Amino acid sequence: MNTNNTYTYEQIARAIEHLTTNFREQPSLANLADHANVSEFHFQRLFTEWAGVSPKKFSQYLTLEHAKNQLRFGASLAAAAHEAGLSGTGRLHDLFVTIEGVTPGQFKQAGAGLVLTYRVFDSPFGPYLLGAINNKIAVLHFLADTEIPEQIAAAAWPEATLQQDSVGLQSIANQIFPAVGAVALGSPKPLTMLMRGSAFQLKVWSALLKIPEGRLVSYDQIADAIGQPTASRAVGTAIGSNPIGYLIPCHRVIKKTGLFGGYRWGTDRKQAMLGWEAARVNG
Repeated sequence: MNTNNTYTYEQIARAIEHLTTNFREQPSLANLADHANVSEFHFQRLFTEWAGVSPKKFSQYLTLEHAKNQLRFGASLAAAAHEAGLSGTGRLHDLFVTIEGVTPGQFKQAGAGLVLTYRVFDSPFGPYLLGAINNKIAVLHFLADTEIPEQIAAAAWPEATLQQDSVGLQSIANQIFPAVGAVALGSPKPLTMLMRGSAFQLKVWSALLKIPEGRLVSYDQIADAIGQPTASRAVGTAIGSNPIGYLIPCHRVIKKTGLFGGYRWGTDRKQAMLGWEAARVNG
């Protein structure tokens, strides 16, 4: 794990938290740099390298009006160009991501007889635990300072045998968050995710894959897309239990009022992801 990158995200996250809380006051560069605990010059460079745009431009992607416009774009989710399951048009290089649900027996056994390999990697949004079963992604969990990776892996698949991984997961991690300056070698391989969930949860998680990168939709729109327009509350519960962050983009679902709402891995991280993706699509 690259601790320098993790430290960079922590600095940026502090500034983003202040920016999103006070965007109506349009915090100055000096004010944001102070929250990141760096000089103005260093903060401007650090932020632009991380987001691809200036702090001022980034703040525009986090306004209520921008979010409402994005919701209007997302109204036709069921007929989105990503109907086939493409995860996005930008950062993931059009990776073809599919969901494979476990059998009812495997669901009940919670992974008994399976081996879950896991390892911690770095990302633009801090360290994350990546776990796989038979080369299928089973866990992608952004880690808080107090969380222990082995415990997170065990909670995701309680009966599976855990095995720390040294090199086997690296190629998967490289596709999810390519290193800065890395050169892609050939076409990316499809990524398959192995999910433990009810039929309803699997349907919701599959619908999330159809949200294009840089776009936002509401819980109601997801409910409409799966043919259950009155189930927005249940949709919210299913989204909140998503075990594979980022790849299954639950961060792209917000309240119909345009407010970002909560996120399993922290609202600051959700805001960072949304602004970061918007910058790459629109910047």
